Amino acid sequence: MALAVLAGCATVSVVAAALAVALPEDGGPESGTPVLAAVHGVDLGVAVAVEPLRGDDEYRDVVTGNYTSVTAENTMKWEYVQPERGRFDWSGPDTVMDFAERGGLDVRGHTLLWHNQLPAWLEQGSFGPQELRQVMREHVGELVGRYEGRVTAWDVINEPFTDEGAELRENLWYGVLGEDYIAEALWVAHEADPEARLYINEFGIEGGGAKADALYALAEDLVDRGVPLHGIGFQSHFVHGQVPEDLASTMRRFTDLGLEVAVTELDVRVPEPVTDAELQAQAGEYRHVVESCLDVPGCVGVTVWGVGDGHSWIPEWFPGYTAATPFDEEYRPKPALEGIVEALSRRPTPPSSG
Repeated sequence: MALAVLAGCATVSVVAAALAVALPEDGGPESGTPVLAAVHGVDLGVAVAVEPLRGDDEYRDVVTGNYTSVTAENTMKWEYVQPERGRFDWSGPDTVMDFAERGGLDVRGHTLLWHNQLPAWLEQGSFGPQELRQVMREHVGELVGRYEGRVTAWDVINEPFTDEGAELRENLWYGVLGEDYIAEALWVAHEADPEARLYINEFGIEGGGAKADALYALAEDLVDRGVPLHGIGFQSHFVHGQVPEDLASTMRRFTDLGLEVAVTELDVRVPEPVTDAELQAQAGEYRHVVESCLDVPGCVGVTVWGVGDGHSWIPEWFPGYTAATPFDEEYRPKPALEGIVEALSRRPTPPSSG
């Protein structure tokens, strides 16, 4: 899948092979999206939760019928993987990995270093630089190493900048190790799995601005220093009516550095009460995001955050908003899925011979 494509754009051989696949004419949205994504050489992913994977047949069917990869919503985060120092719980991550491999799906690892969802022993601990480096090395080495060769890409650094600004966030890692914690973590992850694509994942950068500029400067510095950074994740948690028109141009800034980019956590929340007209407009927004990715050769995929509205994080975190995913609470496809299909149904542009 596309997340394994090296930085920059897909190779001519990959694109040529994709062009040999006929676009389905009447496959319908639910059966056509994996084939359509493969034609373009891009990944179409979805974030999944452990419990419905274990017991909800409809949930599993939506995933395998419509997507080419999965991202673990929560179960690979630190508080679940290492709830006590030195005690690792692999039950959740193994569930995701086993499901994906049975279904022929790629896996995106999420996430290694973040300021949220830390276990109490880590969040409340008192660590000096040497000990914290060892803690980071042990955790990243165990997690990434366990799934070496099975996870195509990792969100190594998640949300390193402040919510609204262009300053690095005052988190545990930055406070003890300084700015270079980012490079250190990337090197540790690379040592654990040299083939995995390593990302910085951030929100609020999609339309450009000060935060995007700061991330660009950080990425440029890391690339210049030879740090193993391979891509930038655009989280893309959008509000209906506020999806930036210039998403593709912002992506190109990073691909011009030789990096790949991906939309990693796409949803488009709609204010209640939701009307049919708003759902149709939301479909256009989903189409625009996918088309933006297709317009950037170094964009390797789009991942939707949540299998259906019944499993979306939006109503809890943003009261008064809902309907953020391409499937409703009963797993029925919404116009947003049609928007994705429309974007993917356009003919790929043949690679230039020059």
